[in-house]
Amino acid sequence: MAESFGNSLTVVEVTADDLSLEGPTKQYWIARAKPDQALTLVLTAVPEGWTAELVDMKLTEKEQRKLDGLRLKPGDIYRLTK
Repeated sequence: MAESFGNSLTVVEVTADDLSLEGPTKQYWIARAKPDQALTLVLTAVPEGWTAELVDMKLTEKEQRKLDGLRLKPGDIYRLTK
């Protein structure tokens, strides 16, 4: 039987494995999933070798409205930053 993703939004920060002069490349992703599942979902979407960690970050009102408009389903992910 499949495990439920849950209905919570989890913020994940991913860091590139290559370092530029400006420092590591970071992206922030949202997953509609439980924290441990969110890490796995996001890691499957980024290049191999990147690292991911959960962050306790509040979304801005603008980000929250955008996510509400996307209507993410359990298991969906969305990149907040480029």
